[in-house]
Amino acid sequence: MDENAKWVVAQRVKKTMENLERNNMEAYFVDSKKEVIDKLSEILKEGDTVSVGGSMSLFETGVIDFLRNGNYKFLDRYAKDLKPEGIKEIFRKSFLADDYIVSTNALTEDGELYNVDGNGNRVAAMLYGPDKVIVIAGVNKIVSSLHEAVNRVKYCSAPANVKRLNADNPCAKLGYCVDCSSSGRICNEYTLIKRQNHKGRIKVIIVNQELGY
Repeated sequence: MDENAKWVVAQRVKKTMENLERNNMEAYFVDSKKEVIDKLSEILKEGDTVSVGGSMSLFETGVIDFLRNGNYKFLDRYAKDLKPEGIKEIFRKSFLADDYIVSTNALTEDGELYNVDGNGNRVAAMLYGPDKVIVIAGVNKIVSSLHEAVNRVKYCSAPANVKRLNADNPCAKLGYCVDCSSSGRICNEYTLIKRQNHKGRIKVIIVNQELGY
């Protein structure tokens, strides 16, 4: 990316961060995956109970390994040999966590978080429960409007995740959402966080890289 293109991205990030702050959400900007871990180390406290929402961005930034090896009570939904009952228990315990780390399907320049879930556990915890919600999002998640956020899920997030999960949904064949009625549909709960009532509860770390879907 040349300097002119970088300048355009920087202006979008600046506007997005200003609007997040206006919406009572703390905003941070980091250049690298290492800086993501450094920022998390500042936000989290040793001994905290920490949980995560389903996210490829957390794997790409090394967050999952960081939590596994850190001095935290990590509710690890990805633990080896974890059975469905155990996963369900972790989802419920997540509401009582000190910190909930997650990504977002789209982040609007107006400072809004748009997400679509299959089971609803991720968006539910973002809305209420954990003392702190830490959102990690690559610059590729920034969109100009809610309309663009909706389209991002339809034409990128949903089909990419369905392909990753090997689900037999139409979007895995077509590459875009057709609002299906498949038994394995992953687009069921739609949420838009426009503003946070408790100032600073939601903290958004924008990473100057492309991450996740």
